[in-house]
Amino acid sequence: MINLGIIGTNWITDQFVQAAHETGKYQLAAVYSRQLETAQKFGEKYGDVEYATDLATFFKLEHVNTIYIASPNSLHFEQAKQAILAGKNVIVEKPAFSTPTEMAEIIELANQKGVFFFEAARNIHEKAFKVVADFLPLKDQIIGADFSFMKYSSRYDLVLDGEEPNIFSPHFSGGALADLGVYPIYAALAWFGMPKESVYFDQKIATGVDGMGTGILRYDGFDVTIRTGKIGDSFQESEIYLANGTLVLNAINSIDEAVFHDRNHHLREKLNVQQLDNPMVEEAAEFAKVILNPTKPEYGIEYEAWVELSRNVNQVIYDMRKSAGIVFDADEK
Repeated sequence: MINLGIIGTNWITDQFVQAAHETGKYQLAAVYSRQLETAQKFGEKYGDVEYATDLATFFKLEHVNTIYIASPNSLHFEQAKQAILAGKNVIVEKPAFSTPTEMAEIIELANQKGVFFFEAARNIHEKAFKVVADFLPLKDQIIGADFSFMKYSSRYDLVLDGEEPNIFSPHFSGGALADLGVYPIYAALAWFGMPKESVYFDQKIATGVDGMGTGILRYDGFDVTIRTGKIGDSFQESEIYLANGTLVLNAINSIDEAVFHDRNHHLREKLNVQQLDNPMVEEAAEFAKVILNPTKPEYGIEYEAWVELSRNVNQVIYDMRKSAGIVFDADEK
């Protein structure tokens, strides 16, 4: 059993804990919050849970072996580092870290300490995502792709009122690319590999980060267009253009419909994909199989591939952000 400790008590943490319990492999064991009342309110429905308002105390809880981190983006690095130094596995909500330097340090430290680091990019762990991966031809048969994920955030209302919420703050490594943009970039790199060039054309908001933008990932022979945003809504489907037709996905963050339009045979082929009620169950199960079977070679190979993918996604997001002149406080460290 994986005894889970959590940092962050928002809705996404609750969804992950529910998903973790659904796998039957985890038990919520501890909750950290700066406010004891907040921690207790979160944990009361999960049974016998310990609470901490001090991170040093939290990381010393011996029965906790894995920490899920869903705090503001800029806090992930130091919290993950402390957890690893305490001998804990870490599951870090996307985007895991602000810079390639932070990413490299955590990967190296986890290897040194013999623990696991996972970035919680749930879409790549879903069965539907793998169905699409198996369907796709070799890259020389791909002529382009267009991925879109844009959803209005109610916290943008605070920006319009002159405030600076964490998700729109450069101090907390916020913005559209560093949030919703992670999903299409993960999809592109998981399916097509590392691009030769990555650029981003952003629409900055009053806080100095991007409210929305368009990115181009350039590969040998084709480009992938990324559209993301948190100040508007998009209802556009995502598409992958092949030499013999087009694969249409109803979404890139959570696929529950995929249809291939075969140009040569004038056919529509519906792929066998479906979405679970809780879209985080599959990633929780994937992480659990590695944690609970640390010496199984095939799981080790899979884990190393996830880590390398996380490293590459982090680098691409950093390159795109730099091309648009988006600067975080973390860049100065």
